[in-house]
Amino acid sequence: MSYKIVVLAKQVPDTHDVSGDVMKEDGTINRSALPAVFNPEDLNALEMALEIKDKYDAEIHVITMGPPSAVEILKQSLYRGADKVYLASDIKFAGSDTWATAYSLASIIEKIAPDYDMVFAGRQAIDGDTAQVGPQVSEKLDITQITYVKTLNELNNKKAKLTRMIEGGEEVIEANFPFLATVVDEANDPRPPEVRKMMKYKNAMTRLNFKDALHKMVKFDDEKELKNYLKNRGLLIPVIEVSDLDIDLEKIGIFGSPTKVKNIESVVLKKEKIKELQPDKNGAMQLMRELKNAKIVG
Repeated sequence: MSYKIVVLAKQVPDTHDVSGDVMKEDGTINRSALPAVFNPEDLNALEMALEIKDKYDAEIHVITMGPPSAVEILKQSLYRGADKVYLASDIKFAGSDTWATAYSLASIIEKIAPDYDMVFAGRQAIDGDTAQVGPQVSEKLDITQITYVKTLNELNNKKAKLTRMIEGGEEVIEANFPFLATVVDEANDPRPPEVRKMMKYKNAMTRLNFKDALHKMVKFDDEKELKNYLKNRGLLIPVIEVSDLDIDLEKIGIFGSPTKVKNIESVVLKKEKIKELQPDKNGAMQLMRELKNAKIVG
């Protein structure tokens, strides 16, 4: 049996060195100020889908929401073995919080793969660490959610057996299709890009990338000629806009996002003198007070 799997992926700013300088006044990240990377746990989610494809046969659809530059993680998905990729890019999506993002992604899934069997996503994204989008997408789709998935043990027709991480151990559960699983980084080691697929898809792009591409690919005179070349070779990545979806405009983007960032603070940890505390309840309480005063913990 062949399965249809949707993978939700995100291009994120590399947050290893974030300061207040990269935050906008509205509390959102100035993504152009940081290098962009494939969200690590989304790679684990993609790898789990690819392992199913290797063992059971599957068609893998990867979706990302973002600016035109997010096409790079879609190409990375193709290099690893994804079958179809989609870029959701529209100024009306901009500024979406987790609620608006999940609503938009659920609408996109129903548009491009309504007969899906499984949806995989990383547990959380490193730019927000909320771990909310995956579960919220499942709620919008009204399907079962399985969080913190470590292993997919077995697929049997329309049912899966999975192992998920819980506090103090693991839990093995069964789930009927369709379901959404969020995958942890302990699940696997994502495979590297395959050289043959890199050669095949190195020129893959969306129509949003045409103007930049024409400056580099001198053999094309205009965008129409470039589009035909890409389309005939399966290298034209579809762009999904708000107008393509059955969606409520009041529920997307920054104006449809109930989450508001009140303040951003950059906390710098400095090594100072060593302080000895008593190993008892009073010492623990004193430690917590000092950590809160230093804004190391909330």
